[in-house]
Amino acid sequence: MSRRRPVTLSHRLAGSPLARLAALPVRLRTVLRHDARVLAASGRWLVRSREHTNYTFELTPLNRVHLAWWVANAVGAPVERIRGYMDEADADAALKAHVREATARSDRRRLADPDVHLHRRLGWYALVRELQPEWVVETGTDKGLGSVVLAAALLRNGHGRLITMDINPTAGYLIGGPYAEVTELRVGDSLASLGAMEEPVDFFLHDSWHSRDHELAEYQAVAPRLADGAVVLSDNSHVMDALPAWAELTGRRFHYFAEEPQDHWYPGAGIGLAR
Repeated sequence: MSRRRPVTLSHRLAGSPLARLAALPVRLRTVLRHDARVLAASGRWLVRSREHTNYTFELTPLNRVHLAWWVANAVGAPVERIRGYMDEADADAALKAHVREATARSDRRRLADPDVHLHRRLGWYALVRELQPEWVVETGTDKGLGSVVLAAALLRNGHGRLITMDINPTAGYLIGGPYAEVTELRVGDSLASLGAMEEPVDFFLHDSWHSRDHELAEYQAVAPRLADGAVVLSDNSHVMDALPAWAELTGRRFHYFAEEPQDHWYPGAGIGLAR
């Protein structure tokens, strides 16, 4: 004969109109634990970091695993090879030394951290290493960290060139040394620069003005120059639907990766990919 379990007070409360009120202390404790971690990370960042935009950080170990698989699945490559490319970039002492030294020489050094973190740009690097493009185009150069990461991948490939575009004539202070040998910085409006291009584009990265209309206009401007099998990336897909909308309109497949920063208050950005 089975025995019925006694009905506890917590069971009674869970089924009563008071359930939400009774659960409030547990819910509040969970929220406070989360907020305390964010506040602690925010405090450390305010004291230790100089960055005011385009934050850099390490990915969590698990998120790094996810990034390798995301790239592998997006382009149909073995994950161990993609992981090797990411490790290669992370271990590139010459690249990191160049970024540190160029930052130290720059008049923007007081707004940049001396430590070099590549985070989601490891995915950019791995894609260029795997796809072996001849022409890479980036809009939105800023200081040029993404540019030198892309250029480093091209140098490892032994072929290919990067065209990076920015409306700011002072952009790209990190582009120098061997990375400048495979990089051309074109200053001006990205839509005008894309419209004037003659080179075929194998790999396109939108990272300029983040409005839906402008992002879509960039895709429309570069579309006639995209080579067969070209890859199109957006560094803004965590807040904008422009790339998935354009991918659907043009019969491409869309993939998305969300980064998770390690010990940082910023929740992370994302990479959209259309192919």
